[in-house]
Amino acid sequence: MKNKASGKNKKKIIKIAHIHVWDKKNKGDRAIVLAVQELLKKQIKNCEIEDFPVEVLKTYSASNLNKINSCDLVIVGGGGIFYSYFLPFDIKAIKAILIPIFLFGLGYIKEVGAKKWPEANISSVVFLAKQAQKIGVRDINTKRFLQANGIRESKLEVIGDPALLLTEKKPNEELLNKLKLKNKKIRLGLNLNYSGWLGFGLWRDDILLAYKEVAAYWQDNFKAEIYYLKHHPGEEKIYKKLGIKNIKKVDLPPCEQKYVYGKMDLIVGMMLHVGVLSVGALTPEISVAYDIRNYGFAEYIKHKELVVDLDKLKSKELLKKTKIVYSKKNYYQKEFKKLKVEIKKQEIKFLQAAIKSVAVL
Repeated sequence: MKNKASGKNKKKIIKIAHIHVWDKKNKGDRAIVLAVQELLKKQIKNCEIEDFPVEVLKTYSASNLNKINSCDLVIVGGGGIFYSYFLPFDIKAIKAILIPIFLFGLGYIKEVGAKKWPEANISSVVFLAKQAQKIGVRDINTKRFLQANGIRESKLEVIGDPALLLTEKKPNEELLNKLKLKNKKIRLGLNLNYSGWLGFGLWRDDILLAYKEVAAYWQDNFKAEIYYLKHHPGEEKIYKKLGIKNIKKVDLPPCEQKYVYGKMDLIVGMMLHVGVLSVGALTPEISVAYDIRNYGFAEYIKHKELVVDLDKLKSKELLKKTKIVYSKKNYYQKEFKKLKVEIKKQEIKFLQAAIKSVAVL
């Protein structure tokens, strides 16, 4: 668009209000924000992005809403925006947003053992969805949840998780050597969810034992290198309880963490974005499912077999699964490569439609 005030052929600065989970300690949340903003900047060379925590939807603030309305459009997501911790949203706050709203790559969270949502939570999510001009969710379960609560299917697209496309950055050589990423041994990555899931205590012994069995098998039979892939500060306490000899901790910025995931042969994880970043790095990850989102992601990538139920851990299902998945590593790499191409097309198409629909180009 020409800047008539200056008379020069300049494109207007496009201001985007990006509402997202504001948890810089959680590597997955950081990866989502970085990935969404990478995509936006690639599609809109002349954009400015204003960050807002998802809490702006929960509590009415005239000051925050004035800042949001000074932008050209709102992008909400990705990540677990539909989470009881952030709900209910404030209907008054949502009504006060006067610029077009787009829900991008976000998801619905329901942990194992979590209570049923009160009606206020559901109705506030539905209100936000109805106010949005366009909705792109990260998985099929989120689509089902919105449809079940009255959002028409024609308004919903499943476009995948933006963090899957996050740019990878190679760590320095000193760190690569320290992590022994250049040797030819099998490399197995592990991750536990210890970031606030209240149900962990109920399954703690089963989870830790299953992980120990997996590590012991691969170390004893193949001299595998074992890595702990840290995503949250709380995990510092729990991963040491595994008692795995010579385990190497990986705790890097998201882009570098994803690079390391690409050097793993196989990953066993719980946190959703360990799986998302793994697939983005073309490495198969077996997810120990503590939440509906673990199942939803596996279904979205069309590999439901990459999930193990908590109640199957005692039967050594996790160990069995690692043997099978490792044997098919090359197959999964090819599958994920094709998937990344499709997700990139869908997400770029979504953002381009959002930009055009508000006539800001």
